[in-house]
Amino acid sequence: MASFNLLLLPGDGIGPEVMAEVERVVAWLKQNGICDVETETDLVGGCAYDDHGEAVSDATIEKALKADAVMLGAVGGPKWDGVAFDKRPEAGLLRLRKDLNLFANLRPAICYPALADASSLKRDIVEGLDIMIVRELTGGVYFGEPKAITELGNGQKRAVDTQVYDTFEIERIAHVAFDLARKRRNLVHSAEKRNVMVSGVLWNEVVNEVHAADYSDVELQHILADACAMQLVRAPKQFDVILTDNLFGDMLSDQAAMLTGSLGMLPSASLGPEDADGKRRAMYEPVHGSAPDIAGNGLANPIATIASFAMALRYSFDQADAADRLEAAIAGVLDADLRTADIMQEGKSQVSTAAMGEAIVAEMQKSES
Repeated sequence: MASFNLLLLPGDGIGPEVMAEVERVVAWLKQNGICDVETETDLVGGCAYDDHGEAVSDATIEKALKADAVMLGAVGGPKWDGVAFDKRPEAGLLRLRKDLNLFANLRPAICYPALADASSLKRDIVEGLDIMIVRELTGGVYFGEPKAITELGNGQKRAVDTQVYDTFEIERIAHVAFDLARKRRNLVHSAEKRNVMVSGVLWNEVVNEVHAADYSDVELQHILADACAMQLVRAPKQFDVILTDNLFGDMLSDQAAMLTGSLGMLPSASLGPEDADGKRRAMYEPVHGSAPDIAGNGLANPIATIASFAMALRYSFDQADAADRLEAAIAGVLDADLRTADIMQEGKSQVSTAAMGEAIVAEMQKSES
């Protein structure tokens, strides 16, 4: 039985609740001799700040660097609104991405048939939706320098964030998008704002060069990011792989999440460059936030976090069969009309966070027997 080391960082709010359901799946996989995932749990986000004054410690970063993969729950909440900017819960997430060099963020948006009516759009627009958003994660405006608020005098201030991209950053994320497209429907839409941003001009130029050199078999279409947002609402099934930068990827992936019915349904994977053995450092997390207003009430949807673990099985542990089984189990419980509060529909059965996790494991057990 293959063995792997997984670092769990549940974080804040509903993070510990949804991560507990991943642990339930991990235990089932081990009990059934499928794979042995050894877990270690540590702090990140607001809980880390409360414990030792930093959103993530150097020791935690070292554990993340040594692990086969990292699972993160969620960070942040109004409790830490007054904390210094560089110590806010989100700073821990950004440092993990930067220190692990997790430059490629994969955010699938899949609309399960059982949830097509839960979307804010009509069933015929979203049923069968399957989009992969490939977001550059360690460059752009979130990391660019200078980044500061300066006093101008006379009660005036100036805030500066800097959008910066180098050629190599665009090249490597473009390769990820084109490689994924070859395994899907062979179509990439590259989204930027070259009409008003010089970083968009460079993005467009480099993506074209990568495409011409290595991926002429893949269809490439360019689209302005705001037009992409509009088309995601108008006709989302036209998209296969959407390639975009850090800022636009953040917004477009959240928009795509709502096409599927709920942010609680959307997983993600953040991957680093391949090493000499073809392995990548990786962190997996749900797209949703910490939802402190429902924390501790058993209302959180664990599916996005469990589906993120399925991505870990696929991309980090090379356990495609186990990933397929887990994803099929998620579809199975939805077909059986089980719903958490965020995706509740008339005539369905509302269940708690733990009950949804139990049901998914029970569905996996059916396939085992």
